[in-house]
Amino acid sequence: MTPIDPARKDLVEEFRHKTVGHHSGDLRRMLNAMRTHPDLPPYILVCTKPQREWHLATKVPGRHSEVELLDHPPFHDPRDAEWTVFRLRWAALFDEELPHER
Repeated sequence: MTPIDPARKDLVEEFRHKTVGHHSGDLRRMLNAMRTHPDLPPYILVCTKPQREWHLATKVPGRHSEVELLDHPPFHDPRDAEWTVFRLRWAALFDEELPHER
């Protein structure tokens, strides 16, 4: 597994300002490592109102496994949801809070 360097705040800022779309190679590697890290919950976003509302959830890997919606307010912008998931993963890995705002 690719190690995640908590000193790479430049990658945090890159993701904060551009949560979707093309990312640098270093950021892609960091995101892949965070998304597949065995000690982190498998977060997913569930769209509950098409193009208007998303909820944070977890899902055990597997095709027919259950999705568990988390007790979190809904998101109305998927970019805010992606930033929140990134922040949750970062806090779990490094015990460091990142800014709420994108």
